[in-house]
Amino acid sequence: MKLFRPRARRTSRSPVSRAKALYEAGRYAEAEAEARAVARSRPRDDMYAPLALSIAALATGAQGHHAEALATYDEALPAFGRIFGADHWQTLKLRSDRAQQMTALGRHAECEAEGAAVARAATRGTGPEMQVIAAAARNGLVFALNAQGRRPEAEALAREALAALREPDRLSLVLRLGLARSLNGQARHEEALAEAERANELRRSLPAEHHRPETGAIELAVATALLGLRRGTEARLQAAAAHDACLASFGPDHRRTIEARALLDRIDGT
Repeated sequence: MKLFRPRARRTSRSPVSRAKALYEAGRYAEAEAEARAVARSRPRDDMYAPLALSIAALATGAQGHHAEALATYDEALPAFGRIFGADHWQTLKLRSDRAQQMTALGRHAECEAEGAAVARAATRGTGPEMQVIAAAARNGLVFALNAQGRRPEAEALAREALAALREPDRLSLVLRLGLARSLNGQARHEEALAEAERANELRRSLPAEHHRPETGAIELAVATALLGLRRGTEARLQAAAAHDACLASFGPDHRRTIEARALLDRIDGT
């Protein structure tokens, strides 16, 4: 999802503008440092302090420091509830992002429970932000279900969430990737490859800052499908491209870098 929506008639830059711009440019270490500095500089009840922490958490997770990112979300969550309210879209977004760090740490059942709770709360709300939050929470659910081996459930939820979206955007991209993952997990590799190709077409239509967090994900889905179709040489090329891209963007500890490395090892038989 697009992380930050522009506001009409904005007259000045907010205190978190630089951190947001650095994150969207893929400069994650700089974004984290800037966001943490902003958080430290703001009064306890200033809304920008928790917003800065949320950007720091995103940037920390993007560097593969998933446990630290989760700890930062845990630090920010009480302030979000106090300042914005438990049912505000900003608070629900934070919970959705936090849940995805849980599944990066292997805490898939917790991610599932939290994602389902956020999706229910967002569905009860109104406004375009709530629709985005509901879809984002369902995306986290799809990942958690896939990780638990519940691929048909993940497939059904991904298709339902895709059908509810009004126009192609970053959420469409990640949901298609979740659908491809579920299909690969069911050994339906031709279908998975087709979904990955649709995701790639969508990626080409989006601005770079919208798809940068999914770096390497399409290549990984394609590689998995090709390996399942016994096209090993092509699969290795795609897996190597995924690994190289993730290593350059996120570092060696990011869950996607690790997944790409494991796929390469599987292809090479090591």
